[in-house]
Amino acid sequence: MTNDPVVAEYARAARRYDEKWAFYVEATTRETLRRMPMTPHARVLDVGCGTGELLRRLRAKYPQAVLAGLDPVEEMLAVAADKLSGKEDLRIGYADALPWNASTFDVVVSCNMFHYISHPVAALQEMTRVLRPGGALVLTDWCDDYLACRLCNLYLRLTNRAFYRTYREAECLALLHSAGFSDVKLQRYKISWLWGLMTAVIVVPA
Repeated sequence: MTNDPVVAEYARAARRYDEKWAFYVEATTRETLRRMPMTPHARVLDVGCGTGELLRRLRAKYPQAVLAGLDPVEEMLAVAADKLSGKEDLRIGYADALPWNASTFDVVVSCNMFHYISHPVAALQEMTRVLRPGGALVLTDWCDDYLACRLCNLYLRLTNRAFYRTYREAECLALLHSAGFSDVKLQRYKISWLWGLMTAVIVVPA
């Protein structure tokens, strides 16, 4: 039995996750894909890939892309493997210790996973390590500038051991700057009248 509350929670949830959170998964993957700088043969790593929905949509749109995914939950990766082509490199692990060599990927993406990371600067630096010069880091997560996200943040920090925290737009910018990023494009946007997301795109200097 794992001591990691994230692994314990999502191991139980894996098989029903896509069905239970269909609207949420659709909205977050759709908006992330809109903002990803992609080319047909791009090498892409999805950190916290979960059930592989973002990877599935990337594979459908870019069949020649080289895709990889990382998640700490074996059961979530099993769901991902069932829906993917078999060419994807899926590995168990954590964002602050990525099991790939430096300069492996053109794009590293994280979609609605960052609120589980308790050491965000270390994770950001590790994601940068595996990016090639000129590559792009794309981060999508809840935005605490929206009331529903802020209330969920407060509630989950009190009740859910797996949850770490979400950020307001200004807090996210400050975090990215503290990790060494100077040129950050950050956009926040509504999904409904009640809640919204933000996506940061950072291009690593060539």
